[in-house]
Amino acid sequence: MDHIQASDFHDIAKPSDPRVAPGGEHVAFVRSVPDDDEGYESTVYLAPTDGDDDARRLTLAEGADAEPRFSPSGDRLAFTSTRGKDDDTQQLWLLPFDGPGGEAERVTDVVGGVSSIAWGPDGSRIAFLQSVTEEDREEERDLEVPEEHEPEEPDPRVIDRTVYRTATTYFDGKRPQVYVLDVESGDLTRVTDGDHDHAGPTWGDDETLYFTAQKAGEDPDDNYLVDIVAYDTESDETEDVHRTTGWGASLAATEDHRIAYTYTEAEQASIRPTELHVYDRVADETSDLTADLDRGLGYEAAPQWGPNEERVFFTTPDEGATSLWSAPGDANADPEREYRGGAVNGAHVADGVTAITRSEWDHPGDLFVLDGSEERRLTRLNGEYLESVAVAEPEPLAFESEQGPVEGWILTPPEFSEDETYPLAVEVHGGPHAMWTTSGTMWHEFQTLAARGYVVFWSNPRGSAGFGEEFMQAIERDWGDVTLTDVMAGVEEVASREYVDETNVFLTGGSFGGYMTSWTVGQTDYFRAAVSQRGVYDFTGFYGSTDGAYKLVEGDYDTTPWEEPEFLWEHSPVAYANEVDTPTLLVHSDRDYRTPDNTAELYHRILRKAGVDTRLVRYPREGHELSRSGEPAHIVDRIERIVRWFDGYSEHHDAERALDRPEDDGLSAGADDEDEE
Repeated sequence: MDHIQASDFHDIAKPSDPRVAPGGEHVAFVRSVPDDDEGYESTVYLAPTDGDDDARRLTLAEGADAEPRFSPSGDRLAFTSTRGKDDDTQQLWLLPFDGPGGEAERVTDVVGGVSSIAWGPDGSRIAFLQSVTEEDREEERDLEVPEEHEPEEPDPRVIDRTVYRTATTYFDGKRPQVYVLDVESGDLTRVTDGDHDHAGPTWGDDETLYFTAQKAGEDPDDNYLVDIVAYDTESDETEDVHRTTGWGASLAATEDHRIAYTYTEAEQASIRPTELHVYDRVADETSDLTADLDRGLGYEAAPQWGPNEERVFFTTPDEGATSLWSAPGDANADPEREYRGGAVNGAHVADGVTAITRSEWDHPGDLFVLDGSEERRLTRLNGEYLESVAVAEPEPLAFESEQGPVEGWILTPPEFSEDETYPLAVEVHGGPHAMWTTSGTMWHEFQTLAARGYVVFWSNPRGSAGFGEEFMQAIERDWGDVTLTDVMAGVEEVASREYVDETNVFLTGGSFGGYMTSWTVGQTDYFRAAVSQRGVYDFTGFYGSTDGAYKLVEGDYDTTPWEEPEFLWEHSPVAYANEVDTPTLLVHSDRDYRTPDNTAELYHRILRKAGVDTRLVRYPREGHELSRSGEPAHIVDRIERIVRWFDGYSEHHDAERALDRPEDDGLSAGADDEDEE
C-alpha cells in the first residue's frame, strides 16, 4: 500500500454541519474537498438515514456552499453560497425539496453577505446576519446592492475600536446586523441598526426572534457583557430580556420563551469553563444545566433543544474525545451523556435522529446517525483513498508527570518493527485550552509524519480542556513550565522504548503549541530540531496587536503589560531566544490577526543574531487557520516544510539541511509560491 503524503490533502473530503430533515428520513451536510491550489469545492449533500442509498449531491459545484437548513415543513432547503458572486460574499439560496424538485434560487443580493440563517417556526421568514457599515445601511446596500457598487478599502485606515480586526480582515466600520426575509414576498427587514455587534439569531414563537447584542459598558470590545434581545415581528420593537457573559453567546429558544444560552464567568473568563444556562422569560427564572458537570461546552455544535423542547443537547471535549450530552431544561436532573467518540465537528438532533459528523483514527471524516442506541455510518467519503494507503492506529498512552496523570497517543510508521529504531516527532496543541483526539484536523499531518518514518507523540497536558476545571486552570500564570513538565514526562516515557532513538527527537506545534515550541527550545537542548508555527513569542507585543485574544493575558495570567512588565517578559519565549541552540524553523501567516507576525519577527531576528540555524516562512493571504482551512497548496507546503526541516537534522534520513537544499527541493508546490526571509 502507498504511504500517506502531504500532497494527499488535495484528495481528502471532509463533512460538516449536518442537518436532519423534518421526518427524520434524510440528513443534509456540507462536503468540502480541495478543487485547486487556492480553494475548495463545498457543496450540500443529502444522505438517507436508513443507510440504504449513497449520499447524493444536492447543489451545483459552483461557488462555496454552507449552512444547509430545512424549512419547518421540510419543503425547502435554505443554504448560503458564493455562487455567481465575484466578491465571494455568501448569499441566501432556496432549493425546493418536496415533489419533483427544482433549481435553487438566490433570494438575496446584499453587500455584507449572509450568515447564521434561521427559519421561523411557520416557515414564512428567515433571519440572518450580515456585516455592514453605517454607510451601507444609509445607502440601503444591505437590502440590495447596486450592480455598479465597487467597495473600496479605507485609505488611510482610521482605528477607533479596541478590537478592530480578526481572522484575516479588518472590520473597517462593519458591524454584524440582524435581518429578516419574508420568503413569499422577498421583502427584507433590517432589525438592528446600532453601532455594536449582534449574533446568534434564533426563533422562539412565530412572532419572536431572539439574538445577542454586545453593547453594554463603556467599551463593549473590552468586556464580556452580552445582552439577549427579543424582537417582536408584529410591533417591530426590540427588548433586552436577559444578560450573560462570555466570549460570545450561543442561543436556542422554545415557543414558550425558554432561552438556552452559554455563560462564562467574567472574572478571568479565558481560563474558566463555558456553562449552559436556561432563562425562562415568562417565569423570570434562570437554571444552570451544567452546574455539576465538570466539563466546559465545546465549539463543535451550538446548544439546541431536542424533540418536544424538554431537553437541551450540547457537546463538550471529554478526555480525548467529544461527548454529546442532554440535560432537562429546568435543570431538575444531571446531564446525561448521549454519545462519546472521535472528533465531532457537527451535530444535530431532530425527530428522534441524531446526526453527527466526526473523524476517527481510521478516517478523516464521515456522517453518522444515532437512532436510539444504534449508530449507522451513512458515508465513506474517502473510501477509495483509504483503501490505497497505509493508515496507522494510534496507541493510547497514560503516563505520570510529577504533577499527576496525563493522557496521550503514539503513532508508529507503516511497516513498523520493534527491532528497528525511529526518530520521534512531538506535537503540542494550541489553545491553550484546547484538546486533541486521535483524529480531527491533525489526522493528515500526524499520518504524514508517521509515513515519513517518525514515531509521533501527542498529548493533552495540563491546561487542556476536557479533563475538568482544575486541570484546565493548572497553567494559570505559567503557560511554559507547567505544560513543559507534562510534555517532557510523556516524551521521556516514549523515548524510553527501545524502538525510539532518544537522540533524534523533534518538536513542533501551532498557536499555543508554537509558544510552547519556542519556550521549550529556550529551556532545553533536548530536541534535535524544532518548528514553531503561528506562535506567541512576546506577551506585550501580542497583547497590543492581537484581536480579542489579548484577554488571554488578562485571564490566564491575571495581569497586563503595565502592571507586571517584567513578569510577562520572563514568561515570553523571546526572553530566552539568545540562549537557543536548537535549529528552529518559524512558520507564520501574513494576515494572522490572532497571533500577529510582529512577535515572530522579533524572535526570528534574535535567533539569527545568536547564530542559530533558523528560517522564517511566511504565507501570503493566510491567517491563523492556515493549518485547518488555508489554501490547499499552502497546507501541503507547510507540512512538507516541517518534514524537510526535521529530515535535515535526522540521522535516520539521508537529507541535507533545508538551509543547504535548493528552495524547491522536497516541496511539491515548487519555489514560486513561497515567501521566505
